[in-house]
Amino acid sequence: MLRLSLSILLAFVVSGCGYTTKSLLPSNYKKIYVEAFHNKVNNVDDNNSDLYVPLLETKIRTAVIDRFLFDGNLKVTDSDNSDLVLTGDLLNVAQDTMRQDTNLNVQEYRIRIIVSLTLTEKSTGKVLWREPSFVGETTCFLTGTPAVTQSSAINTALVDLATRIVERTTENW
Repeated sequence: MLRLSLSILLAFVVSGCGYTTKSLLPSNYKKIYVEAFHNKVNNVDDNNSDLYVPLLETKIRTAVIDRFLFDGNLKVTDSDNSDLVLTGDLLNVAQDTMRQDTNLNVQEYRIRIIVSLTLTEKSTGKVLWREPSFVGETTCFLTGTPAVTQSSAINTALVDLATRIVERTTENW
């Protein structure tokens, strides 16, 4: 009985929990090209109360490339040598009020960066997945110890967006 219990315990220890840091991508995908994002935000509309962030589409691409480099499952390369191509459009940058004080002064807000994305296999042109409204976000306080600047909040939302894009790309579709 003791021998059976030890054998079962040993089997659990050797097998581990099943967690892995390896990508679930098919093995033939090794390199990715991230195209420049196109800015589709309509800042001309007088009714548009969303944020304007200069060169945000460039910052998104840089954040995504940095996140792929950090992740390490796909090598970022130029268009000619890639297996995959990620294209995207910046659709909107929104700042939503989350909490106000009794005088209606904003105390907490959420920043959302909304993009559309398409991942394509370079050799065949086959669309592997498409996300028409993909979001990176953060919530921030304007007062007190946890207060941050709008610029810092946007950077945090960028990191969240880039992390989600890389996870969407490297995890099982």
